[in-house]
Amino acid sequence: MKNLLKKSLIPTEIIWEKKTFSQLNTDELYDLLKLRIDIFVVEQSCFYPDLDDHDRHPQTQHLFCYQDGVMTAYLRILPKGLTYPDNISIGRVVTASCARGIGLGHELMRVGLVECLKFFPNDTVKISAQEHLEKYYNQHGFERVSEMYLEDDIPHIGMLKIH
Repeated sequence: MKNLLKKSLIPTEIIWEKKTFSQLNTDELYDLLKLRIDIFVVEQSCFYPDLDDHDRHPQTQHLFCYQDGVMTAYLRILPKGLTYPDNISIGRVVTASCARGIGLGHELMRVGLVECLKFFPNDTVKISAQEHLEKYYNQHGFERVSEMYLEDDIPHIGMLKIH
């Protein structure tokens, strides 16, 4: 992705799309998997199986946006019982390297939390966050609820969204 993309993001309106697995077309599926692999596997040097069958669950919501033909942000919303028995979850939160530093990650999380309330209004959101992103998630109402643990050799913490 070109560095020029970053400049073009600022004035461009962001259109968010939310789909279940069965609603994704093949290009969208390819793009979201590529983005996740580019960042989580390649950039973070974390070799793990990204495909965990949670993407296919009929209640999982995939939230993403495109800018200039490039998927630049993505997250998935998982229903209660899939990751945590008593909580819904947001996971695979990612912004493309070409789209960082302009607030897109914060907008992604804001829109994701709005979608959580729409689809799961009575459920609390719990996440497994990379420890170095604790302050980022604090800005969105999450509080730490666990000690640090390793997930795929990366320090993580459990966090709950406090309403």
